[in-house]
Amino acid sequence: MTWLPDSTVDHLLAVAGWPELTSDRYQVTEEIGRGGMGTVYSAIDTALGREVAIKIGNALPSTELQARLIREAKVLARLEHPGIVPVHDFGLLADGRPFYVMKRVHGRTLQACIEAAAPLAERLRIFERVCEAVGFAHAHDIIHRDLKPDNVMVGTFGEVMVMDWGVAHTLGRPDRQGAPATDPSSPGPGETGAGTVLGTPGFMPPEQTQPGPVDQRADVYALGALLFTLLTDAPPSPDAAIAMRDLDRAGGVAPPLRSICRCALAASPADRYPSVAHLAADVVRFRERQAVSVHAESLLERTGRFIRTYQTPILLVLAYIVMRTLIAVLAGV
Repeated sequence: MTWLPDSTVDHLLAVAGWPELTSDRYQVTEEIGRGGMGTVYSAIDTALGREVAIKIGNALPSTELQARLIREAKVLARLEHPGIVPVHDFGLLADGRPFYVMKRVHGRTLQACIEAAAPLAERLRIFERVCEAVGFAHAHDIIHRDLKPDNVMVGTFGEVMVMDWGVAHTLGRPDRQGAPATDPSSPGPGETGAGTVLGTPGFMPPEQTQPGPVDQRADVYALGALLFTLLTDAPPSPDAAIAMRDLDRAGGVAPPLRSICRCALAASPADRYPSVAHLAADVVRFRERQAVSVHAESLLERTGRFIRTYQTPILLVLAYIVMRTLIAVLAGV
């Protein structure tokens, strides 16, 4: 009897667990990710000859998780933006579980970029792209509620995409923060019952852990935590005092960037940036060596920023003065 290698057996076991699609259009090739709500597979779209990703619910039909997966597909279908993965198709498996087909993104997570010690300029560029996508979603009354490095993909050619909109919330609709008026004890399809906490510690604003409404400023807080992580290589502590202490102790973080983080991570939504656009604008100002709106510059900082901004003209003027001085000295000899 010939025994199969362990690698072959493992592959066969994995294949046996792959979903059975009702259509022959998609051929699953491998599992590429698994979460609490669903599993993502790489597949080939035989009709168009392209590689795609298919997300399939893990739980049985008619459960809250499956309803949330359907809501995620509908949210993504509404958000046509270069920084948000597009949805191509939607359907049901033979066992009734929903699935949706989306663009296959090749690259690595933002967390992997951080671990690879990407330079600050690249990190800020990625952050600005994330802000653009989130700001677009906010313009369509959708908040993400789970922004973190693992939910941002950086593609092979530099594209940046915000992923995993499974706990996204449409403003004006009931969710865990405010139960439906018809039956406060029973959430609707894809909604979360009161008292359920959604998000990731360290990236979740205080109001997201309490009953009551949340708005775009919840994502502003998460983006502040994301910026904090990009600057310090570690997420902020849920304890605001500890987080600010860690930020102050982090070496090499410019004071304006610290002020931006402090504002975005304010415990009270009223003390944060009013929108993602305001937060992104300050990051752009810092990158372009302009004054940041939430940072009070000292005279020394203002002078240093002026010198860095006009370094070339200043050096040319100094070189001219030195040359003229030498000429005058030599002429008087």
